[in-house]
This record gives sequence, C-alpha cells and structure tokens, in this order.
Amino acid sequence: MKVLFLGTGTSQGIPVLGCKCDVCLSPSKYDKRLRSSIMIFLNEKNLLIDAGPDFRFQMLKYKIDKIDAILITHEHRDHIGGLDEIRALNWIYNKPINIYANEKVINCIKKIYFYAFDENKYPGSPDFNLITIKNEEFFIDDIIITPIQGLHFNTIVFGYRINDFAYLTDIKIITEDELKKLSGVKVLVISALRKEEHISHMNLFQAIEIIKKIKPNIAYLTHIGHSMGKFKDISKYLKEDLKLKNIKIAYDGLFLNI
Repeated sequence: MKVLFLGTGTSQGIPVLGCKCDVCLSPSKYDKRLRSSIMIFLNEKNLLIDAGPDFRFQMLKYKIDKIDAILITHEHRDHIGGLDEIRALNWIYNKPINIYANEKVINCIKKIYFYAFDENKYPGSPDFNLITIKNEEFFIDDIIITPIQGLHFNTIVFGYRINDFAYLTDIKIITEDELKKLSGVKVLVISALRKEEHISHMNLFQAIEIIKKIKPNIAYLTHIGHSMGKFKDISKYLKEDLKLKNIKIAYDGLFLNI
C-alpha cells in the first residue's frame, strides 16, 4: 500500500485568504496546505478519500488521472466541493466513478450536484455511482474497508481503516467501541487543527491522547490550521519538547510506502 497526501490543510487551506500571519506568509513549501485529502494506491486500485475544492489542482499537481473509487468522510464542502471535476475522468474512461458515503452524505451530494441526477441531464454533467455505506465493513473488490465513526460537533464523520492503515479527519468525539476497530493499526493519520481547544475538531493534545490509546508505530497529523504554527516549529515542539518521536506533522506531497 502507498499513500499520497494530496492536501493537509483545513477548510480554508494555508495560506488563508487575506491573512498576514507568519505561517500564511511563510515561503516554505511545508507551510502551503491544500484542503485535506489522500490517495491510496493498493492492489492496482486508486482510492481517493475526499474531494474538496482543490481536487482538480491536486490531480494535476501529482499527475493522477485514474480514480477507481472515492470514499467520503462527511458532507462539508472542503470534503466534497470538487466532485464536479470527475466529469473529465468520466469522459476518459466512459463510466461513472463509484462514491462511497453514508446516507446523509449521499443525500447532500444529490442536493448540491442536482444537475448530475436530472432525468434529462446536460451531457457534460459528472456521472456518479453513489453507494450508501453504513458503519460496518464493506468491500471494494478484494479490499476490505472498515469505517470508523466519530462526531464533528453534531455531524457524523467516517474515518477509514484499510489493512494496518487508518485515516481519521474532522473527528472531535470518538467512542471506545470505535477506537477498538483501530487495534493493531501501524500507521495512523489523524487531524489536529491547532493547540487551542475547538468546538468541533481535536486540538493537538487531544489527537496525541488518541494516538497514545491506539499505539500505532507512527502517526501523522493532518487538517492543520495556520494557528498551529510553522511546520519546522511544530515538528521541533513534538520531537524535542514533548519527546514524541513517532508523531509527525504531515505535509502536502508526503508519500508513504506502507
């Protein structure tokens, strides 16, 4: 399995529009963050988790022109705002793209992209094959996917476990029963918005506590906000101040070979 971080930023990305903070003005490539999304390469399949507003640019930037399935975590625009762009791939491969999500997300996609479901739809509209999933294991061909359910304030979010890898973003609350599904995970990706408390996101220290419970070999923090600080500073803080050598800050373009 290989994993590519297409984006590691919040709903606003970094730099934030109009912001003049040190992070947003940083020239470092590690402080430039598109909206959070990853691509998983496994068994000759390209599985995308989330397709936000930066989806088109991400595909072009990393020269990806094949997607076999899209897994959606939840219905917020920074996670589904780029789905219209799959129409280019519909044209190339002459088939719809499978999208897996819970019932509420499926209904939101139908509402937002209503034109894709019209009886006499415009021929240039995207072609989705929407597949409703529940909080239970499902298959994409021979790949087993395990949803991990959490709450993002009052919004249900699905994280996903595939083999010994798990991806959790935008989750604030997760039950012990759901954490049990992550037993044995070796590589964990989890969101950590900032150091301060937030109503709907885990902060850095809450994410660290979850990591300590799961005990992966290594964990990567994603969905980073500009108030977290510069990549080099927070990396140093984790390693030297907190003595956490197995917790890293993810960055756009990070490639894992698991």
